[in-house]
Amino acid sequence: MAKQEDQFKKVLSHAKEYGYVFQSSEIYDGLSAVYDYAQNGVELKKNIRDYWWKAMVQMHENIVGIDASILMHPTTWKASGHVDAFNDPLIDNKDSKKRYRADVLIEDYCAKIEGKINKEVDKAAKRFGEAFNKEEFLATNGRVFGYQEKINTILARMGASLEKEDLLDVKALIEELEIADPLTGSRNWTEVKQFNLMFGTKLGASAETAMDLYLRPETAQGIFVNFLNVQKTGRMKIPFGIAQTGKAFRNEIVARQFIFRMREFEQMEMQFFVKPGTQKEWYDQWKATRLKWHLSLGMGAENYRFHDHDKLAHYADAAADIEFKFPFGFKELEGIHSRTDFDLKAHEEFSGKKLQYFDHEENKSYTPYVVETSIGLDRMFLAVFSNSLQEEALENGTSRTVLKLPAILAPYKAAIFPLVKKDGLPEVARKIMGDLKWDFNVFYDEKDAVGKRYRRQDAAGTPFCITVDHQTLEDKTVTIRHRDTMEQKRVKISELKEIIEAEVAVKNWLQRM
Repeated sequence: MAKQEDQFKKVLSHAKEYGYVFQSSEIYDGLSAVYDYAQNGVELKKNIRDYWWKAMVQMHENIVGIDASILMHPTTWKASGHVDAFNDPLIDNKDSKKRYRADVLIEDYCAKIEGKINKEVDKAAKRFGEAFNKEEFLATNGRVFGYQEKINTILARMGASLEKEDLLDVKALIEELEIADPLTGSRNWTEVKQFNLMFGTKLGASAETAMDLYLRPETAQGIFVNFLNVQKTGRMKIPFGIAQTGKAFRNEIVARQFIFRMREFEQMEMQFFVKPGTQKEWYDQWKATRLKWHLSLGMGAENYRFHDHDKLAHYADAAADIEFKFPFGFKELEGIHSRTDFDLKAHEEFSGKKLQYFDHEENKSYTPYVVETSIGLDRMFLAVFSNSLQEEALENGTSRTVLKLPAILAPYKAAIFPLVKKDGLPEVARKIMGDLKWDFNVFYDEKDAVGKRYRRQDAAGTPFCITVDHQTLEDKTVTIRHRDTMEQKRVKISELKEIIEAEVAVKNWLQRM
């Protein structure tokens, strides 16, 4: 656990030091759970968004995108259920005066049991060596099986209690498990209460005439209310999807873990409209497709897992999370939900407008079912960043900090260095930069020794460093160094574009799916 905390602290420190994430309004001591993306962070975030968009929209002829407004008519949120049901179960500790999400306290308790399972696995792996079969061990070891049974029992009970809104039993479970305040160790808890997460605002010139609005807590409803507009103007045929990325806002009382849980965040969502009765087939297909997208980035299959929901939202008939192994354990990264026809029917009822699809093949109208894929862009940023940050011991006895970002996502694809700031080398380096910047985001650096510049770019996550030296003036070749292997190679200036393109081309990454 201490090792995980140390790694997480390094992630936070590195994110600031290398211009990825800053605390919002830091000069005024910041705003809790609100962050700004800095010069490198905004590029990484944009590249993640673009990679998702190309895979989701550009590569599917039956999926299109929209950009719906953040402000929507307030009845939208009544129809969606957010006004009545968008709540978190909160519990206060009477001694520390701290407030917590009750479900998160229970999940963290289960995570500690999972840590015991991982210790047993690590011990067995050392004992049996290459002959170790992890799947068989998890299924047959009595102690591990007991731990897993306990986790399953706790989560099933919590899910059932939350679904029935039996908050007394949620508190009873916390007390039975002897869960203490993480800060003080106190077990002096209040009752569990529901708290609505939506931010309220107003629209109008004066307080007397202003309309009460909400900042949207999700992006999906903008897609649902535009379903018929997109379908008709795009002449879309079922099955088809509508995608969008954008900001959402939730008044998280217990926001924590850096950018994992924020009050202002960005989502990447796609709603896929299907014929009723086919939703299970499409749900399974999108689960597989989305996992392949994640795996295409090469961050390790062992860092992903599916978690099927015991407690389903009021609109769903199936739901699963793709969980990622963050520095603080496996947590939700993306959700895949079979939302049935709840949303379109609810908006039909509240608006009085028909939101049905006329199927020319069957010569009838019906309300489509929906399969949703929803990923938090900020969480994806944290997954990529934390997974990429590594400390490496080198053969010469030194070490280096390297940010091994997937090259397709790296803010800068190459850094160009003149070996020295004289003899015409800066002019040649600038000329190379001027040629490459039409195709790639590139960086110029002439300060300090080349070795120090290499280390800076390793830590910043730049895949290639290109050094211009005196030999360049003679034969028009440069040294290109690869971040991950530190291998250096002499190549022609005319070959640089092709070399970089091979590493960062979207096609080469998405074809791994």
